[in-house]
Amino acid sequence: MELEHKDHRPKAGLRVVDGAVIEGYASVFGVADQGGDIVLPGAYAASLKRLGAEGRRVKMLWQHDPGQPLGVWDEVREDAHGLWVKGRVLTDLARGREAAALLAAGAIDGLSIGYRTLKADRDAKGRRLLAEVELWEVSLVTFPMLPEARVAVKGDKIETALAEIARAFEAARADLAARRD
Repeated sequence: MELEHKDHRPKAGLRVVDGAVIEGYASVFGVADQGGDIVLPGAYAASLKRLGAEGRRVKMLWQHDPGQPLGVWDEVREDAHGLWVKGRVLTDLARGREAAALLAAGAIDGLSIGYRTLKADRDAKGRRLLAEVELWEVSLVTFPMLPEARVAVKGDKIETALAEIARAFEAARADLAARRD
């Protein structure tokens, strides 16, 4: 069985706290991605239970590269909305410092799961309905499969960015008004 990837840019926002703690949804239930796959509620439950029983964790990788672990997921759980994760980017690593800077700048804003499909059906539209998957890893990625979702950075940086955007719009409005006169 081949390892598959499913990307997601969380609508509710991937929160980054103190430049290193990440939390948000790596996957949401009932939403078709660009590949037409839909993850069903409960799809991760057996895999998470097995990992816990074996004392193992879901890995945090950079762009699905198994040679580039990026941090640790301290919490991975299913809820009614999807697969929620909370972890730490290891800023002691060069790649971790780079990732933290890219997250803060908004250059990286997606999550992607690496998994194997164990049980799936197709709906009337031909989309795969993923009923059970074996979860291997959750990566920080550049291009998620759910492009309409977005990531936000929590803290002073987002307020600063919004203030800068507001000033830019105000300057553009003033500039256009001056050209009309």
